[in-house]
Amino acid sequence: MTLIFVVKHTRKIAVFFPILFFDVILGSRAIGQMPGRMEAKTITLGIVAETNRKEIEAHFQDFVRYLARKLSSGSAIEGRIAMAPTQPRLAQLLTEKKADFYMESPYPTYLINDVYGAGKLLLRRWKGGMSEYESLIFTKKNGATKHLEDLRGRIIAFEDPGSTSGHFLPKLFLSRKGFKLSAKTGTEANLSPGEVGYIFAYSQDKLVDLVLTEQVAAGAFSNDDYATLDAGKKSDITILAQTDRLPRHLLSIRRDLAPALADRLEKLLLSMDQDSEGRRILQKTDGTTKFDTLPGGEVRMRKQLLDTFYSPEKK
Repeated sequence: MTLIFVVKHTRKIAVFFPILFFDVILGSRAIGQMPGRMEAKTITLGIVAETNRKEIEAHFQDFVRYLARKLSSGSAIEGRIAMAPTQPRLAQLLTEKKADFYMESPYPTYLINDVYGAGKLLLRRWKGGMSEYESLIFTKKNGATKHLEDLRGRIIAFEDPGSTSGHFLPKLFLSRKGFKLSAKTGTEANLSPGEVGYIFAYSQDKLVDLVLTEQVAAGAFSNDDYATLDAGKKSDITILAQTDRLPRHLLSIRRDLAPALADRLEKLLLSMDQDSEGRRILQKTDGTTKFDTLPGGEVRMRKQLLDTFYSPEKK
């Protein structure tokens, strides 16, 4: 059998990385030692990233070693880190049984589990100490944009292409409100009167600056991004709309993972915050507080993601 984990890393620890869409895969090769017994030889953590590989490996090393040690029985398991190039490759690894487990924000989770059909929800991750978050569409206070309707014929800035809260969620929110959105290359792009153009800022500071200087009509980011703004910037912006709340991060397994192994992984991760070493390593891993069970269970959470992200017109 195989024992592999996947985790996504985002800009929240940008002290180590550029703004990239990170997916982390824990991979292992397992060899049966005796009838009814499984021994995993390695646990390999794979990350979707093209740069800063040494920094990424160092950042997740303690997490991998902790899991390897706790999952060891009979003989030691080696923790490893490997890179994966793309998100579709992650889905392929799950399907090929080269990955058993991954962590992602809601939109990539929806894609991997329901579009690619490669995974199944298991747990919620309190990343950055948060269980849930929402997207905020904001503009400059006392600026030209007063209502959502004022966005027509103008440009909105999203945070980055791979962000659930800073791109996918607010874009879908606006689309379902009847806005026609189209990607643009810059703030000077021509738009038709009913069109809403969008660009990417690629950083929170740039996003807020674009809005406050009225180079764009509005911006979109998460409520936890808003919470990090200084008092002056908070007082200079106003919220036009907010989306429904979603889990901050989710943990999924490949669809055909053995139930006994899935149960073992679930119990280990649920208990990780209950010892001092586990808490320290969780905190080091993107400020994670803990893992907990899915609110309402797997079926209800999957339905919430489908209701949020499924677009029939794209099928």
